[in-house]
Amino acid sequence: MPLTLTTMTTREPSDADVADTADTAPAPAEPGSEDSVLSRPYRALSIGIVSVVLLIAFEATAVGTAMPVAARELDGVSLYAFAFSAYFTTSLFGMVLAGQWSDRGGPLASLTAGIGAFAAGLALSGTAGVMWLFILGRAVQGLGGGLVIVALYVVVGRAYPERLRPSIMAAFAASWVIPSIVGPLAAGSVTEQLGWRWVFIGIPVLVVFPLALALPQIRRRASGPTKGAVAAPFDQRRIRLALGISLGAGLLQYAAQDLRWLSAAPAVAGAALLVPAVLGLLPRGTYRAARGLPSVVLLRGVAAGSFIAAESFVPLMLVTQRGLSPTLAGFSLAAGGGTWALGSFVQSRARVEPYRERLMGLGMVLVAAAIAAAPSVLIDAVPVWTLAVTWAFGCFGMGLVISSTSVLLLHLSAPEEAGANSAALQISDGLSNVLLLSAGGAAFAALGGGTVTHAATTASGAGAPPAAFAAVFLPMAGVALAGAWVTTRVRER
Repeated sequence: MPLTLTTMTTREPSDADVADTADTAPAPAEPGSEDSVLSRPYRALSIGIVSVVLLIAFEATAVGTAMPVAARELDGVSLYAFAFSAYFTTSLFGMVLAGQWSDRGGPLASLTAGIGAFAAGLALSGTAGVMWLFILGRAVQGLGGGLVIVALYVVVGRAYPERLRPSIMAAFAASWVIPSIVGPLAAGSVTEQLGWRWVFIGIPVLVVFPLALALPQIRRRASGPTKGAVAAPFDQRRIRLALGISLGAGLLQYAAQDLRWLSAAPAVAGAALLVPAVLGLLPRGTYRAARGLPSVVLLRGVAAGSFIAAESFVPLMLVTQRGLSPTLAGFSLAAGGGTWALGSFVQSRARVEPYRERLMGLGMVLVAAAIAAAPSVLIDAVPVWTLAVTWAFGCFGMGLVISSTSVLLLHLSAPEEAGANSAALQISDGLSNVLLLSAGGAAFAALGGGTVTHAATTASGAGAPPAAFAAVFLPMAGVALAGAWVTTRVRER
């Protein structure tokens, strides 16, 4: 589903945060020429960055479709959650690095380096012969994804005036519609006819065109330090905290997957690294849902983490419990791309601005309901198509919430905080994905989820016990429902 890209918080800025950033004003344009993101001053840039998101969307939908087959063939179903959470773990460090990098020299270098790492990770996973190497490739890909995510939103903050930002956010969401429909079908066909490896190896070459279109515009509109500012060195403290948050999340993830008493040691070490790093990198008051931007940051993590953790297990559940092919399992989520884009479009309308908080609350209720209803397909009498319908409603809710948090954060962030604040919000997003995926994976493994084998592919009811899947979805629905309360605190009094 749509890329969870966001921006910016309003904690008290540190000296390193405020120091150096590029001029955020877009290039001058003719009067009336800035009516849309496709008007002449913005056309090439908009097409280029939306195309980058389009290709990332194809990758996400394709990987989700091929992942169950890859995990079985590599005898790594017990490590299934690792294949997703490894991406988010390393992306945490990439986000902080990109924030520092973008504030000091603009987003161009972070974006190009991120695309390179993203492609290298795909190639490594696609050629892996064992599950640990596959997971390593996903980790490299996550580092690149973290660099790209923050850089793209720094571009939006610098190159577009505030009134056009809801529209470009909606365009990002709309770019998921075609991949959500075509991606699972194409990836499933490639997986069945050529093998799952080609799903990973074939994507990197497609990114050349959008980069060629977008990079010159980014260089002209959004790169370089602020006029008159002196470039400061990287904030070493924030880099250390970023390493701590990534390593701590990785240790907790490992402990969650290895349910023995010996795992207590890495769990304690992970928590010791993670807690101070989170407190240092996220806005003050985030953990207690303080009013204003701390709650916006928290809401982003709650929404993205609960939804992604649940969605990651949907294809595996449909393949192993209902006997669907990888193509049909992925295609069952296709309608969600369209409804996510519709939700994002609804929030972008000027007339709904006074009701944004209510829309976000409605969105979280829809997300919670969709996640809670998903395991109903474990009952043979329930038609599989009901999951596609309920998931479409959940994606509509995500479109309302994710795009709204982006708009609120861009509106409330000072220009010089763009990179650091983008990183803080993405950390909330990525960290919640890691922790909730780890928790879901631990529950899945504890109830026998790791018993899925290569042979358990088509027979309905084969493989993991249904309770293993229910133990993933139902707690995530509770987390999403808590997010509905957080939406009441996203505005300062």
